Amino acid sequence: PYRKPLVIFSPKSLLRHKESVSPLSEFAASKFNPVNWEWNEDIKPEKAKRIVLCSGKVYYDMAGREKLTNTIALVRIEQLYPFPDVQLAGVLQKYRNAKEIVWVQEEPENMGAWEFARPLLLDLLGSRQRLRYVGRARASSPVSGTTSVFRCCSIRHKRTCRTGRLMTWARAVAGTRIRSPSSKAV
Repeated sequence: PYRKPLVIFSPKSLLRHKESVSPLSEFAASKFNPVNWEWNEDIKPEKAKRIVLCSGKVYYDMAGREKLTNTIALVRIEQLYPFPDVQLAGVLQKYRNAKEIVWVQEEPENMGAWEFARPLLLDLLGSRQRLRYVGRARASSPVSGTTSVFRCCSIRHKRTCRTGRLMTWARAVAGTRIRSPSSKAV
């Protein structure tokens, strides 16, 4: 049955984002899709090696200026509860050759949707697939408090999803020197 989302969590920046719009015809002729996959025609499902799962605003960061390669499928989960396991299983089946499934989020690991989604995602994985988390480490605060650290995290997450390798903080800042408390360059 068709269900309308009752609660929508969205930052104000996403309400104003130029990519976060739909034509009026989509509201009239279409229905709510709890799972949306990459609209890039360059990505052939049989060639995808990695699937990047995300929810909310981080999708626009991942799909932004620096494009992912044509072997990485970007899947946006629009509805977290009830979890769209049937729809997501269909998308994972479409990209069944992908060996790595990555969940990316802005929030720390102990916040956001990761803790809720992890066991549900593990149930959907194929025998040759593995699940990874890309995001901030566990923390007691949901935000870093400084814009530069936030931007650094966004760059780091995107490049980690693209390359499959965890970036060092120094490389993520792209030229900015980060100093540790002992004032040695990291």
